Order: sequence, then structure tokens, then C-alpha cells
Amino acid sequence: MSANLNLVAAYPEIFVLTAACVILLVDVFLSDEQRIITYLLSMISLVGAAWVTSRYGLTERTVTFHGTYVADAMGNVLKLSAYGATALSFLYSRDYLKHRGLFKGEYFVLALFALLGVMVMISAGSLLTVYLGVELLSLSLYGLVAFDRDNGIAAESAMKYFVLGAIASGMLLYGMSMIYGVTGTLDLSAVAAKVPQIGVGNIGLAFGLAFIVVGVAFKFGAVPFHMWVPDVYHGAPTAVTLFVGSAPKIASFALAMRLLVDGLGGLVDQWRPMLIVLAILSMAIGNIVAIAQTNLKRMLAYSTISHVGFILLGVLAGTIQGYQAAMFYTLTYVLTSIGSFGVILLLSRHGFESDQVDDFKGLSKKSPWFAAVMAMLIFSTAGVPPFVGFTAKLAVIQAVINIGDTWLAGVAVFFSVIGAYYYLRIVKVMYFDVPTGEGSIQASGALRTVLSANGLAVLALGVLPGTLLEVCAKAIG
Repeated sequence: MSANLNLVAAYPEIFVLTAACVILLVDVFLSDEQRIITYLLSMISLVGAAWVTSRYGLTERTVTFHGTYVADAMGNVLKLSAYGATALSFLYSRDYLKHRGLFKGEYFVLALFALLGVMVMISAGSLLTVYLGVELLSLSLYGLVAFDRDNGIAAESAMKYFVLGAIASGMLLYGMSMIYGVTGTLDLSAVAAKVPQIGVGNIGLAFGLAFIVVGVAFKFGAVPFHMWVPDVYHGAPTAVTLFVGSAPKIASFALAMRLLVDGLGGLVDQWRPMLIVLAILSMAIGNIVAIAQTNLKRMLAYSTISHVGFILLGVLAGTIQGYQAAMFYTLTYVLTSIGSFGVILLLSRHGFESDQVDDFKGLSKKSPWFAAVMAMLIFSTAGVPPFVGFTAKLAVIQAVINIGDTWLAGVAVFFSVIGAYYYLRIVKVMYFDVPTGEGSIQASGALRTVLSANGLAVLALGVLPGTLLEVCAKAIG
């Protein structure tokens, strides 16, 4: 196969781009009553993308499009996970969007273009491709956050996200330009080869690395570049928050792997101390500030920030084991996060958002099964055995211990214990408080079924994590 042009490698991206454009055109001719066609076409597109990736995905690392595109096993796994996360987002959001008059084609088209941005980031082989993927994803998310045009809070959140995102993108681009100026190439493989020749003491390389770490930290939502996360999670419609907290997190992991590991792996001793600071601050601020939140979406936003700290622990380990643990953590966290927001969508109805902690009072009396599902998701997020969140935390901590940073593992455990408080508060509210309302659950059978499977998957992967761990090991190895 040609190293310069191999269209087969990019079949998934070509398929998703074509599908998004077709859906955009079809949606123009549909009335609001026919919008279900857009939804079905979007779900079919995701299934088709998964088939194309499974059928034509290259497991051997292949560089094509003149070094700008990389196809490998890690990319295949991350793309399949992104398709699944997007499909769950669409399924969980359907009833919510209908009840609020937001069941429009723009939601699905923007989400598909955001997914395309995720895919471009996952397979980026050059600094230029990375930046194109980042911008495609970011611009789509800005539109999604402001999707409810009559909601002033959503518009404010979108403006904050846009302004801060523009600053972060500028920093990322500036760092890339410095790396290009020093190495004379945009190809990440060539950058990796030239870094040892240039030497770690080069001032241009150091500044470029610093700006790139800032850009990566912002996309992750790591402290102190986390300012947008609580406002976006809280202000955006819950259906959008669900999507923002799923596939883009996979893209953030891919961004760190492509830039820091594939491109700047020779500078691991320089970027590891930066990631240590980011990880500790994220775990500290995320878990401590979450305690004071009464809005469940803001609480989950700060929870996300704390989990970003754990993902960064795996990356900063700088070992194959660490990268595998970080990938496993990312995938399992996305699954758990989608389920948590799915329960919020399940309980919401017309005129009621169900996004306050008190809205879950006495849920076990109104719906024992979905109270149990939410409890499983919360226990996993808190890292309680035998749920998959415990396995993910353990894998990351083991990777950190194996590089000799036992103290860092101790810090991670300490903040995990602190985080357990606000997670268990939700369980306490569901099982020991008196219900405040008589509203019944108004959700489709499909949502109930898939959400139940989501909760059980968190338990099953915790009891039998071997298959997913093996997948991550093969993808990274």
C-alpha cells in the first residue's frame, strides 16, 4: 500500500462526512413531524461507520496522505468507541429534545460533524491535521451548546466556551508553530525523530511544548484551564451536555497521545512534571469544589475535572502500561458518564429538568430499578469495587507506582476518598430521603432498556474487565 495516498485508510472519515452532508440536505425538506427520519438516518450512519471501520480499519500502523493521516489499532478502537458514545447520546436525547421543541436536524448534523472532528484528531499524523480536527470539533460544540436559541443561559455558556476555546486554540497553534520553526516539519513522526537531534535544552522546543500542553489541558478541562467546564455542563441543554461529556473526551485522550506521545515522546521528562501539576490540581479542585454543588450537572462537571486528573496520571507515567491504563480509564469513564446523564434525561419531563440533587429524593420508592442503575453508575464513578471505575483507578495507580511515584499514587487515593463523599450523597438522597414530587417516569421503552444495559455494563466490566483491558493493550501495544 502506498505511503502517500491510501484512501482505504480514510474510508471511515469519508463515510461520516458523506453521511453528514446527505443528512443535512435531506433535513432541509423535512417538516418537524418528519424529523424522526433525520434521527434514523443519523443512527444508520453511525452503524454504517462502525461497519466501515471494522471492515476496512488497518491494524498495522499505516501513514498516508503524505504523512498527515495515521491508521492504527488504537485509532480503530477509539473511533468505534466514539460511534457508540454518539449513538447512545442520540438515543438518550430523543425524548428530551421532543418534549422541549428541540428535536431538530441541527442537533444531529452538528453532532456528526463534531464526531468527524473527533475522528480526524484520532488519526492525525501531523500538527496541521491535529489542528483541523480540534477546530472542527470545537466549532461544532460551540453551535451545540447554543442550540437552544431561546435560552439565555445556554447562549452565555456558548459565548464563554467560544472565547476561552479561541484563546486555547491560539495557544495550541502558537505552540505548533514554534515546534515547526524548530524542527522544520509538521509530520509528527519526523518531529519525534528530530527532537533527540535538537536536544531538550532548545528554548524554542521548550516554549512550543509548554503552549501545546496548555492546549491539551484546555481540551481535557484540566485545572487551571477548566473554567469552561462547569458553565458549559450547566448552561447547555442536558442532551448537549451528555454529548459534550462523551465523544470529545475520547478526542482529548487521542490529542494527548498524538501530540505528547507520538510527536514529543522524546521530551517526556519535560512534559511529565507539567502533567503532574495538572493532574494533582484537577483531582484536588474537582473533588473539593464538587462537594459544594447542589446542581447535579455542575457536580458531574467538577467530577469530570477530577477524572481528567486520573487520565493524565496514566499518560504522565510515560510507559506502555500507563497509556493502556489511561485509555481504559477514558473509555470506561465515558460509558459511566453517559449513563449518569442518561438517568437525568430519563427523569426529566416537559417543564422539569431533573438536574438538582434534590430531584433524586426518594427515587428508590418511585422507581427501584432505575435507582439501582443510578447507584451502580455512581459507585463506578466513585471507584467502588466491583464496578469498572475501581478497576480503572487501580490500573492508573499501578502504572504510577511502577515508575516509582508512590507519593503520587497516594495523592490520587486521598482525593478519591474525598470524592466518594459527594457521590455517596446522591445514593443517600435516592434511598433515605422522602420523595418531593409525584411525577412518574415518562420515557420510551428503548431508553429504559438501553439505560438498564448501560448500568449493567458498568458492573459486568468491573467483574470481568479482561476483554476490554486486552483490547486496550493490543491497541496501544
